[in-house]
Amino acid sequence: AGEDKAYDTADHVANLRAIGVTPHVTQNQAVTKTGKNRNSAIDERTTRHPGYGMSQSRRAMVECIFGWGKQHGTMRKTKHRGIARVAANFLLNLIAYNLIRIPKLMAA
Repeated sequence: AGEDKAYDTADHVANLRAIGVTPHVTQNQAVTKTGKNRNSAIDERTTRHPGYGMSQSRRAMVECIFGWGKQHGTMRKTKHRGIARVAANFLLNLIAYNLIRIPKLMAA
């Protein structure tokens, strides 16, 4: 399960492990307002595997697509009702994102 650092809590990670899911949660080791370092619930058992790093980079790529759709596309608040119409709107946003990416991909 790939999740952001808001889900880096001991009980959530323990629940995922209890049901047999490897928690690829981003570590939250930020400094608190009082100056203490947070202790991440994700330890070396998970982060030592190469799959954890790949999962984190892929998650960031996916988040970028959704961020673009919310900021520049029409995904922030849908104006449609029904699964088919919302899915079509989502697909249109993905097509627009890919069209914007084409020049960058051609240059590489």
